[in-house]
Amino acid sequence: MYKRLLVAADGSENSIRAAKEAAKLARLAEGTVVEIIYVVDYSKSKSEVLQSRDGEVLEADRRKQLVPVEDVFVKEDIPYKLTMLHGDPGPAIVEYANKSTCDMVIVGSRGLNALQEMVLGSVSHKVAKRVESPVLIVK
Repeated sequence: MYKRLLVAADGSENSIRAAKEAAKLARLAEGTVVEIIYVVDYSKSKSEVLQSRDGEVLEADRRKQLVPVEDVFVKEDIPYKLTMLHGDPGPAIVEYANKSTCDMVIVGSRGLNALQEMVLGSVSHKVAKRVESPVLIVK
C-alpha cells in the first residue's frame, strides 16, 4: 500500500481537492506520510519580491495560501510535511518526485481545454508524462 504520498499544491481549489484524495488514500494504510510540495514559480516570484518589502512577510503570505491544504491533513490527523521548491512548477515537481522515493504523486487539474493546454502547457500533464511513479490527477 502507499506509504509516502507527494501532493503538489498551490492553495487553489484544485489542490485542495487533490489533498482530500490524498487524505483518503493515506487513511487506507497506517503509517502513510504525506509530503505537500509547493513550487515558488520563478516567473511570478520576481514580481512578488519587488512588491514585498520584507522576505519574511512574503514567506508568510506563501504559507498562508497553503493553510487550507494543510488543514485537510490536520483535521484527519494525518502526518505531513511541507516542502517548498523554486522553479518552473512542472519540471520542479517532476525532478523532486523522481529523486525521492514516493509511492504516488497527486496533483489537481485546472481543466484546461485542448487549445489552452497546447499553448500554456499543463502542470498536471507534465507531471503525468514525466514522473516515474504513479500519478493521480484530481479534477
